[in-house]
Amino acid sequence: MKGFDSLETKTQTATPPKSVLRGEALARRDAMPAAERVAAVEVVVQRPFPVSVKPGTIVSGYSPMKSEFNPVPLMRKLGDAGASLALPVTPKRGNPLIMRAWAFGDEMASGVWGIREPRPESPEVFPDIMLVPLAAFDRNGHRIGYGAGYYDMTIARIRGIKPVIAIGVAFAAQEIPRVPATAFDARLDLVLTELETIDFRS
Repeated sequence: MKGFDSLETKTQTATPPKSVLRGEALARRDAMPAAERVAAVEVVVQRPFPVSVKPGTIVSGYSPMKSEFNPVPLMRKLGDAGASLALPVTPKRGNPLIMRAWAFGDEMASGVWGIREPRPESPEVFPDIMLVPLAAFDRNGHRIGYGAGYYDMTIARIRGIKPVIAIGVAFAAQEIPRVPATAFDARLDLVLTELETIDFRS
């Protein structure tokens, strides 16, 4: 029957849910040898940064977990270029991240899941550039995070205050054909991988 055939085709071409796509992308990332991940990060660090960083530009990064792309070498490069750095503090679920000023050598606190974060007395800042972790991404600038929506809320909040460039940092193995994005998902401006710089701004 035509109706059944049409339904079957739609089922076959339907995008899997985010939870499945997340799990598959993280499995590929976890399967990368540690030395390969380190080498990939170095490739990104050695490449010219795609956004102008002037003295005082506020760049937020993050403390990497497990097999995540490690943004620390890139943050050091940008700090050496004059950027002021920041790291996120994770609040209660359902709230955006709080970005606090941070510099190499600062004493740090242990936050949610044991993630290293700035101490409470560090001032809150609003980044000009955000280095964003992710589980998966596509060529439309959409990402899949870890399910809590922290970065979607944070990017939306800061974009409501000032212009901010959201840059996903990831390994090429984390790319997927399509993210099933919703109206609540904050779109990235760029993604950096060891293979290329993908610019979604044009």
